[in-house]
Parts: sequence; C-alpha cells; structure tokens
Amino acid sequence: MKGTAIKCLVFCIFVSAALILIGHLAQAVEKKKDNQTSATQYWMDIATQNQSIPGLSGENSPMAGMMGKMMGRHGLGPNRSLFLRLDSPNELPSEQPVANHNIPPGLKMGDALPLIIPQQEKARPEKYEEGRERPMEKPKMRMLIYWGCSETVAKGQPRVIDTQKMTPVEFGKALAPKYTSSVQHPPGPRDGWIYAEWPNRKSSILVPNDGSLQGAQLVHGNYTPDIKFTVDDIHDFMAPVEFTSVEGGLSDSIKFQWKPVPTALGYYAMAVSHNEKTGETVFWVSSEVPDAGFGLMDYLPSGDVKRFIKDKIVMGSDITHCAIPKGIFKDSAGSMIQFIAYGDELNIVYPPKPKDPKALWKPIWTVKLRLKSTGMVPVGTGDRRADMQNKKEIEKMEKESSEGGAEEKSEETRPEGGSPLKKLKGLFGF
Repeated sequence: MKGTAIKCLVFCIFVSAALILIGHLAQAVEKKKDNQTSATQYWMDIATQNQSIPGLSGENSPMAGMMGKMMGRHGLGPNRSLFLRLDSPNELPSEQPVANHNIPPGLKMGDALPLIIPQQEKARPEKYEEGRERPMEKPKMRMLIYWGCSETVAKGQPRVIDTQKMTPVEFGKALAPKYTSSVQHPPGPRDGWIYAEWPNRKSSILVPNDGSLQGAQLVHGNYTPDIKFTVDDIHDFMAPVEFTSVEGGLSDSIKFQWKPVPTALGYYAMAVSHNEKTGETVFWVSSEVPDAGFGLMDYLPSGDVKRFIKDKIVMGSDITHCAIPKGIFKDSAGSMIQFIAYGDELNIVYPPKPKDPKALWKPIWTVKLRLKSTGMVPVGTGDRRADMQNKKEIEKMEKESSEGGAEEKSEETRPEGGSPLKKLKGLFGF
C-alpha cells in the first residue's frame, strides 16, 4: 500500500469533483431559468463523511491527527458537516443586515449560527501577452467504463471513450447520462436577492460527531421572514458509512461489504484508477445499467433515488455487499472505493399549498433539507506483508509523536530521518 493510499485518495477526490460537475452540466441543457416564486428559500445540506486508510489507528490517535492536518479540515474517520444557504427577495435593510439560525441544544454548537452575506471579490482581468494568442489544445483522454456488482467482466464491457477519436460534441454526448435526474439549483448570489450562508468568515466551527439537529429550528433576521420548522430523527445526521470487509488485490475481484445505514433510501458506489503505462483512466460503477454514474455521487431528491432503485441504477437499502469485476485494475497503482448512502430529502413550504386548486396561494418561505452519508476506502493492495510493515512503521511514528511532544522539536534537533510527519509523507510517497 506504500505510496498508493494518499495518491489514490487525492486522485479520486479530484475525479469525483470533476464527475459531479460533468453530471450537473450534462443535465443542465439550458441556462438556468428562475422559475421560483418570490418566496425566501432556505437550504440545509447535512452530510456525514468517513474516510479511512488501512493501518491507521482510531480517529483520536496522534497519527490520525497528523493525517487530518495533511488532508484538510476534516481528515480521517467519521465526521459531520453542515452547509446553510439563504436567498431572500427582500431589500437590504438600512441598518446592518443580520440573520441567524437558532439551533437545538443537542447540536452542541451554541444557541445560533450566524448567516453572513459573503464579500464579493472583483474579478481580475486575465493578462495576455500582446501579439500572442492563447493556444487551444484538444484534451487527450481515454476512459474505460465498467459497471455492475459482478465478480467477472460482463459481456459488452468496457465502454471506451477516446477524445482523440471524438469531436467535442461527441465527447459531451458520450458523457451525458442516459438517465434523467432532477436538476437542483441551490441558493446563491444573484441580482435582486440577498444571499447569506454558514459556515462563513465569522463562524466556521466544526460540527460535533455526537451533535444532533433534532428539534425546533428558527431562522430569523431583518431581511428574512421568520422560518420555523422541526427536524425529526429521519432527517437528522445519517450514520457513517462503515465497511465491514474489503477483500481482493488489484488483479482480483474486489468484494466489499458494509453496515446498513438505518435512514438510507439507497446506495451507490464507484471506483477510479489510472493506468500509468497506457494513460487510461478506468471507471467502475455499481449501477447495473451502462452509462450511469456521472453526477450521482452527490445529493439526490428522494423521488429520483426511488426511481433509480427501480431502474437498477441505485442499490436498494437492503443491499449490503457488492463486487468489482476481476482484473479491471490490474495495471493500476491503486484505487479507491467511493460510496454514498442517500437520505430522505425534506421539503417544507409556508403557508402550505391549499387543497383547492383554485385558491390563491403565495408561499412566503420554503425549506429544503438534503442528506447524504459518504465513505472512501483504498482497495486492492493485496500485499499483506507490506500492509503489516506499514502498520508497524505507523505505530512506531505514533509512539514517537506521543512521547516528548514531537511536534515541538525543531527539524534540526530531531534524530536522523526527520519528524514523524516527514516520515509519514515519505511512507505514502507525497
């Protein structure tokens, strides 16, 4: 696993972000049309993440702490995140604009979260050298796409996408999903509306892993109507994705199992790797339907999830195992399973829509609460002796880190080989 886990993690995160963007762009055929009413819109994105690397100790260990610093805000192990967005059609007040979300005590993040209007940065004009045009190069990419929870490669696979043999239009059509998914447009800065969010420049505290959103919620301020609603246990933070077993080397069929996520509607998995010899990118998705996958590693409306389960694109909530076909990653340096459990989306509108279709109805505010739980784990190391050696090195570094405040020593006074952090970087090859 040496030199593979972190590289795979960074590569897969980058590819996942690109695929989500591609999926959304493919679905948004036309420019966004603002068909919303003048109702204030409030969105809550509630996520649980769990990133793991075999050989590392628990999330509270010194080594996991180091990994967390290198991997960013959340790091390894289960964690939770919350993203709040408000769009109000009201005009800015003459006094300082203020808005807050009063939260239940069980969240353990104080009494309220401040919603702040982000500062708008002026776009910097790009500089061009006089007399020179920016060269436009055709991207070079060859992708092999596999699908289905099968231990062997099914007939008709892989599907090949080669940009060198395609026009840009053909490439776009090849990536466009054959399924239809609802396109969601979260609140954001736009003309004639006031946009505010949390986290922000004034408040960005981490969500406690034992915090709960269950209970009464109140969004209020001097440019928004009072938004009152309640979050129940079904729409609270989802349980983390936990893999119970991951078996098989890169040349084998990789079989994996997971614990059921109690409030999940369905599951979806994918894995990506890169063949350094040929330059090909290899994709695998759990869907039983070909050409399905781009854009699904994100929040989905409940109706879409249920429809995709029926169409065999998403796995049902009763499924707890899957397999990657044998040999599709055999020429790769490594891969990473990316997994998502979809939660039930909550939609509230006030006042409620009248039963009489002829009755006048003008919503004042709407709330959309979206839920997901995601997990990542490297797969296919296959070399148990290397895994054990890495684990011994990690345990040794944990001991060094915990004895005598390793982080407080300067690089000059440390023994030969440098700090545990430096050793870890060397161990994983970055």
